[in-house]
Amino acid sequence: MTARWYRSGAIYSLDVRLFQDSNGDGIGDFAGLTSRLDHLSRLGISILWLGPIHPTPFRDGGYDVADYYAVDPSLGTLGDFAELMAECDERGIRVMLDLVLNHTSDEHPWFQAARSDRRSPYRDWYVWSDDEPPNRNEGMVFPGVQESTWTYDDTAGAWYHHRFYSFQPDLNVLNPHVRSEMKKILTFWERLGVSGFRLDGAPFLIEKTTADGAAGRAHGFLVELRDRLSWLRGDAVFLAEAHVPDDELLEFFGDADGAASRVHMLFAFRLNEALMLSLARRDASAIAEALTSLPPLPRNAAWATFLRNHDEVDLSQLTPDERAEVFAAFGPEPEHQLYERGIRRRLTPMLNGDEARVRLAYSLQFTMPGTPVLRYGDEIGMGENLELPERDAIRTPMQWSGTENGGFSTAPEDRLLRPLVDAPPYGFKEVNVTDQRLVPDSMLMWFDRMLHTLRECEEIGAGSHRVIDGTPAPVLAHVAEGSTGVILFVHNLTDSPQCVELDDVPVEEQPPVEVFSDHPYDSELDPTRLEVGPYGFRWIRLRRSHGPAPG
Repeated sequence: MTARWYRSGAIYSLDVRLFQDSNGDGIGDFAGLTSRLDHLSRLGISILWLGPIHPTPFRDGGYDVADYYAVDPSLGTLGDFAELMAECDERGIRVMLDLVLNHTSDEHPWFQAARSDRRSPYRDWYVWSDDEPPNRNEGMVFPGVQESTWTYDDTAGAWYHHRFYSFQPDLNVLNPHVRSEMKKILTFWERLGVSGFRLDGAPFLIEKTTADGAAGRAHGFLVELRDRLSWLRGDAVFLAEAHVPDDELLEFFGDADGAASRVHMLFAFRLNEALMLSLARRDASAIAEALTSLPPLPRNAAWATFLRNHDEVDLSQLTPDERAEVFAAFGPEPEHQLYERGIRRRLTPMLNGDEARVRLAYSLQFTMPGTPVLRYGDEIGMGENLELPERDAIRTPMQWSGTENGGFSTAPEDRLLRPLVDAPPYGFKEVNVTDQRLVPDSMLMWFDRMLHTLRECEEIGAGSHRVIDGTPAPVLAHVAEGSTGVILFVHNLTDSPQCVELDDVPVEEQPPVEVFSDHPYDSELDPTRLEVGPYGFRWIRLRRSHGPAPG
């Protein structure tokens, strides 16, 4: 892979505990994941993003870390992790870890020491207040579930700060000892072969928090982390979770190329919201507007695009009316909604199981500027279990086959970490990898073709994107151009066929070639006048530049 590997592949997101159990205890583990790497390799995955793997009480999906220098015993040993890394190397798959530095579990030894003695060297590793903070009922990440951002601890005799749940006390990033320890954590995992880290809750990680409130962000700390990362391994990257307004996004990148570099990649939340709004309206204007207004990135920076991830569909930056439109289309029932801002469903059920529309949605995502992120199970159209609380609804075991427990585990059903989706039409007997491998036009085999096509279209991740105006409202047409060539993408968001005339398509000497589409179109290809079917899409290469791709 090129030096800019993070701009030319596809990221596959999974929780090891929910992917494959190898020892029959009902919990997925490293050995199980290792045994399934050929599925990912065959699919065309080049980057594997693992959810938290550290020791944890598992009260928040592992995001409540109790030890940064070990793996949770339920997943295996460090030796099992090393074996996983070696097998990923064999297949050309890089590994990224969730790096949860904003907070620890309240069971972490650091916090236990901090709460038990005011004179402990760890006391100032967390954020305390002797008096009840006046703002303690503000700024909750999980409104309606989380009651405050400060909790009184009887043992400590003081209030401690937590942006997330009360069992996740925030670390004090202003403490130089804390910052030094965080760099050591990076060093430890990079030396084990990790190629990158997802920075969980990046805006909160660098928040300057006191009892009087947040006083800005310590962006300079991201420079410190980036420096350590780059010195240890020059091609390692940070992918930051930062759902902030557009005018604050570039602060997280810094210059991304020089002395003030910060993170390499950001999740494209604004694009995600625009995709959801356009799909709900069956009108491409929201996507076109978002593409046009994306801030220009530093040369080596990139977006990470997604439709679904391990959390809810976060619609918080839409207007109330826009949010209501998306709720009405994809999450009309109260049980579908979460935290007054999001939808806790998988994409296929959100689109009522309409595979043509699901494929359109993923084609849209995979042609947006950046690196696409695919959530485990979405390649087969998995559903959710709304009987599970909050975000756990979409965190169910992977469905490998129609056999007992979906091929995930041999444990008795009551010992599974979480129940499988078992009710039609998305139960494991109806939706699974084994069955779809045998059907040439299944969702899985379609993803296989799209992901392999993506590997031949470096312009998507590393090129510049431009919307072509003048199309009908339901149609998005845009061009990606890079040193390796030019590709035209056309997507129809409605169930009616469309004919589009494109006056602003680059004229090339090479004959255009259709490289991917929803179905075969007329062999007489004129890129200035195109038919596109119901929920149809077309990827048309206008030019290929021969010679080596940039490093």
